[in-house]
Amino acid sequence: MVRVVVDAMGGDEKPEVVLEGIARALEVDNDLEVVVAGNEDVVMPFCAKHARAEALVTTEAIEMDEHPTEAVRRKKDSSIVRGCRAVRAGEADAFFSAGSTGAILAAGTLIVGRVKGVSRAALCTAMPGAAGHMTTLLDLGANADCPPEMIVQFARMGTAYSQIVLGVENPTVGLLNNGTEETKGSEAALARHAALAATKGINFSGNCEGRDILTGGLDVIVSDGFTGNIALKAVEGTAKFIVSALKAAAGQSKKVALGALLVKPAMKEVAALLSGDRYGGAALLGLKAPVLVGHGATNPDAIMNGTLTAARCVRQNLCGKLAEAIVEAE
Repeated sequence: MVRVVVDAMGGDEKPEVVLEGIARALEVDNDLEVVVAGNEDVVMPFCAKHARAEALVTTEAIEMDEHPTEAVRRKKDSSIVRGCRAVRAGEADAFFSAGSTGAILAAGTLIVGRVKGVSRAALCTAMPGAAGHMTTLLDLGANADCPPEMIVQFARMGTAYSQIVLGVENPTVGLLNNGTEETKGSEAALARHAALAATKGINFSGNCEGRDILTGGLDVIVSDGFTGNIALKAVEGTAKFIVSALKAAAGQSKKVALGALLVKPAMKEVAALLSGDRYGGAALLGLKAPVLVGHGATNPDAIMNGTLTAARCVRQNLCGKLAEAIVEAE
């Protein structure tokens, strides 16, 4: 059995949304146990009704607007802190929360701990592309300011993720920039490009642009967390706009409505791919155990998929294999 701690208090929605997602995950995966962290009145009734759910009763919750590190140090009985402690103690194999990204990063780093040789953990996800191709994108918001050596480490971790999780033999790596030319970009971008180009063991293909995230031309795209988070949110916003615009157009004429009806299944599939709900969260690469971060504005499907993805990371020994890759690269 794989044991995943899920934070019932995380996210912008009510705990019931998280609990519904956990219930769906338990239905899908018969070899999954979920440790549900949260207030007693939330987790106890739920766990009493589900055989493979265990309550981790906590008395505090970290809010989205709190200072992440201060909150983690002050609220020692919060669902995020207690959940990460359970992982560190070996009482669970992975942790998933749709709560404060900063608090999850702080708790993951301070409590679960980084892999030896990793300077900072990075948020990473696999983005869908043309012809079923998946592109590993990082950092998605964990580190706003990144020196060149940190970007190089992200490239190494992204390469390992692409190989281990997606099965890519020799992943190509691109640096997210405002142009593909080698001389394009800010001073920081130029320094990052030079560092990547000089690093052995990375199949560096040069600069790439935002449109390359979904075209499937690259296996790994690296960026600082500030830029990467904007790019990710822009993609997710585009998915929502497409669905909204199609609905609006369908209401304006019978012809368009008929056409929309015909393409509706395909459009829903595309929107689902881009929304992020299918994967449920981003992995914090560089930690000793899987820690995944979901969207604050979450839903039951996203919670289910985030929980299942956390379990999959455990079964594939992602953290152990990534640690080996980092040691070999040093």
